[in-house]
Amino acid sequence: MVEMKKIMKRSLVTELEKNIGEKVLVKGFLHELREQSKVKFVLLRDVSGIVQCVFLPEHKESFESISKVSKESVIEIRGVLKKEKQAPSGFEIQAEEFSVLSEADRNMPIQVAEKGKEEPALPTRLDYRWIDLRKPKNTLIFKIWTTLEAAMREYWISHGFIQIHTPKFVAGATESGAELFSLDYFGKKASLAQSPQFYKQMAMCAGFEKVFEVGPVFRANKSHTVRHDTEFTSIDVEISYIESHEDVMKLEEEWIKYSLKKVKETYGEEIQKTFGVEVIVPKTPFPRITMENALSLLKKEYSHMCVGDLDPEGEKLLCEHFKKKEGSEFVFVTDWSIEVRPFYHMRSLNNTTNSFDLLWKGMEITTGAQREHRYEILKKQALEKKVPLEGIKEYLEFFKYGCPPHGGYGLSPSRVVMLLLGLKNVREATFLPRDPERLRP
Repeated sequence: MVEMKKIMKRSLVTELEKNIGEKVLVKGFLHELREQSKVKFVLLRDVSGIVQCVFLPEHKESFESISKVSKESVIEIRGVLKKEKQAPSGFEIQAEEFSVLSEADRNMPIQVAEKGKEEPALPTRLDYRWIDLRKPKNTLIFKIWTTLEAAMREYWISHGFIQIHTPKFVAGATESGAELFSLDYFGKKASLAQSPQFYKQMAMCAGFEKVFEVGPVFRANKSHTVRHDTEFTSIDVEISYIESHEDVMKLEEEWIKYSLKKVKETYGEEIQKTFGVEVIVPKTPFPRITMENALSLLKKEYSHMCVGDLDPEGEKLLCEHFKKKEGSEFVFVTDWSIEVRPFYHMRSLNNTTNSFDLLWKGMEITTGAQREHRYEILKKQALEKKVPLEGIKEYLEFFKYGCPPHGGYGLSPSRVVMLLLGLKNVREATFLPRDPERLRP
């Protein structure tokens, strides 16, 4: 009878400490190898962390052959886990045997362990994104995003929201037609969705009352700023039976507070250590300022002129102002003019719209509004904005058979993660960015 080799269960680095004194199996990338005459140290990295593994001459075959393994090769190591004060984590694995699961080419295009060297330029890092993402700091970005989004969903589900998934092939535009990606759809003209806006409103007409969606949107803009890309994840929310856009703002600020609290509880210390940033859970309500007063404040206090809309410098100055005056990183800019808002935003008696932007740490992260739900008024506003009714015929049909008063917002999670961690570019918070020049990998 052939004796079967005992199958060991793999342990993640973060699970090891409970197994002190036992034989363990770890698998991951060879992060670093340091050689001395009578001992060799291997740092093995998996998705949860890095552990030090010690190779000694008493295990001759492993001791000699580990030197031949290239950095970033995928390996597995078996050995005994022991306490060691000198080890980075307070314990180490005394390796007995190892095997190579996948050997890495020695001519790495970019390095994972930089050893104090300056990182390559961002375009080079993005060319080899799958290697760049091996860096623990970069992996952490997406762990944080996962926790952030999970908290957002937790809030929605606990408050009775329904999740929807809207089409990404659409027949018309939801925003500016100039930003459409057009394509042939079996002989018909179609485009990629710039926003789920019209379908969120359809859900209100369907009586869903509270909905959310997390999904891709596409904007054919040629901007090369640190905040723009051509395909990105959008978080969208819509709720019914509101009195004004104030109800939407109240929802968003409580949702953001809840989500950031969860991030702080889970990753606050690690974010501070890795990115040097303190996660501040905001107090509610957030400050509010009308667009008219915001423009006046910028002119009077900072000699900064914005005409009708806020530019990046104006957003930055407003955030600095409210951080200093009210201790808030967030500020809602409300009641935007009719000229700079789309036809479906509800208008107020003072010739503005029931709309808002949410600014955080110097940048807009949300646009929201109460929507116009009355069929005839919606048609009238579309005509005033010179929107051809034929092009939005199906959208207008949604409102022909009754629709509750409603409103909502769209938020860019990649911007939120960028600002949360103090990253320099939204592409660093995007798994595989797309911009006017980038279609690969």
